[in-house]
Amino acid sequence: MSTPKKLVLTYVDSLRTDMLERAVAAGRAPSFAALLERGVLVPDCVSSFPSVTPVACAEMVSGVGADRHWISGMNWYHRLERRYVEYGSSLDATRAFGVFRALYDLVYNMNLAHLSPEVETLFERLDDAGARTACTPFLIYRGRHRHQVSLEGLPRRAVDATRLKFRHHTWGPGELFYGDLYASRDVPCKPTSIPGARDGYSACCAAELVRGGGFDFLLLSLPDNDNYSHRHGPEASIESISKADRCFAKLVEAAGGLDAFLAEHALILLADHAQTPVHRGLPLAELLGREWTVLQPSEDRPERAQLAVSPTGRAAHVYLLPAEGERAQHREVGRRLAETEGVDLVCWLEDAGGAPLERSEVGMPVGEGATATVERGGERLRFRPGGAVADLRGGRWDVEGELAVLEAVVEDGRLRSEEYPDPLARVFAALSAPHAGDLVVSLTPGYEAVDWGGVTHAGGGSHGSLHRGDSLGPLLFVGCGPDDPGEREQWALRDVAPVVLDHFGIE
Repeated sequence: MSTPKKLVLTYVDSLRTDMLERAVAAGRAPSFAALLERGVLVPDCVSSFPSVTPVACAEMVSGVGADRHWISGMNWYHRLERRYVEYGSSLDATRAFGVFRALYDLVYNMNLAHLSPEVETLFERLDDAGARTACTPFLIYRGRHRHQVSLEGLPRRAVDATRLKFRHHTWGPGELFYGDLYASRDVPCKPTSIPGARDGYSACCAAELVRGGGFDFLLLSLPDNDNYSHRHGPEASIESISKADRCFAKLVEAAGGLDAFLAEHALILLADHAQTPVHRGLPLAELLGREWTVLQPSEDRPERAQLAVSPTGRAAHVYLLPAEGERAQHREVGRRLAETEGVDLVCWLEDAGGAPLERSEVGMPVGEGATATVERGGERLRFRPGGAVADLRGGRWDVEGELAVLEAVVEDGRLRSEEYPDPLARVFAALSAPHAGDLVVSLTPGYEAVDWGGVTHAGGGSHGSLHRGDSLGPLLFVGCGPDDPGEREQWALRDVAPVVLDHFGIE
């Protein structure tokens, strides 16, 4: 049996297929152009829901949805710990929850506490098979190798200022680079002071690994299309795509050119989600706070709150809390959300009798036979796994109600929706996740939920909703994967991990 080529999984946050093609046509992305000529492009790979980076990255490297990997958004409420988890929606949101607390959740807890121990990441599967694994800054990095923290730059100043200990080791791939916090080897690369940020440091580290032959599998994060699109809007992202292309070129140059690189390496280039323009912020916590007591970021007595609200880009989770006094009623909160301008879809779980499903202290749905309900414009669609209706990925569903809620049609027993890709599986996974809200909302195009720092990207771009504009991105295979994109009728992020494992002969 021949030894498989090394594989580089290259990730560009918020990359849209149309903008990639524009950058190529304008001559601003020559490296990506050469890859497109040699590879198999899936132009409409479906993201997670909510279509935000933590959820999507977990899906990308685990091959499963949020119901199994447990990461539910940029912000979510931890029922057991009775607090919000904030992964860095904005600097102001990070400050609202405490910089050190948010940093701890982002770096350690996301991988070692929040990510389900019952699923294995690509790094863990490949490590177990004896492959040499490597990762430049990426949110989900859990692997089998122990790494000691390196306290330099911002982390050192934070520790000195707060007199707190931030000295925990972590577990990751064989080679792990994570800004100032972790570096598995000395490299002549200037790290960022922001953990998890994607910049030239990623490309520099990856080039050093290529020169040293230091991996069989590398996850490479390229800068930083997401932040640029947030600030300037996705239609302006040719500039940031060009920067990502130049960084990728450093990797190719270190291998001796593209032909030499592809002679030894297979490649997957993909996005975690897309972005759409946003014009208005939707202050959900403020609006719901007019009728119920909403838990605040630094609440001294969380037991008094009736609701927790977790904005996550163009989506949000709303949690019903066991308040000391009068509890908020599911149907009333749902009705208020459905009437709110800027809310497109309101989603929740019901039991077999049609009552909203109560959730336990740790968040798992109570009972079996749960049905997902989605409401839009006063109409509802209900669905649950199993049944006569198939989706484009082969899932089976029992469906009743108004298909127009998801702008879906059923033809020859198959459900499809152009506006809401893979809607049934994505909504059901989001609602069934242990940290999901009792209600999950997807916002109307043009709206973004105001985060807990009071920030939106109005005037720029954002993502998070179930809508196609936020949810579809490119997936390019070069030297691995399918010979034709039509091998699957609908590709999704959770297909990436199986392709990688198959490349290395791992079942």
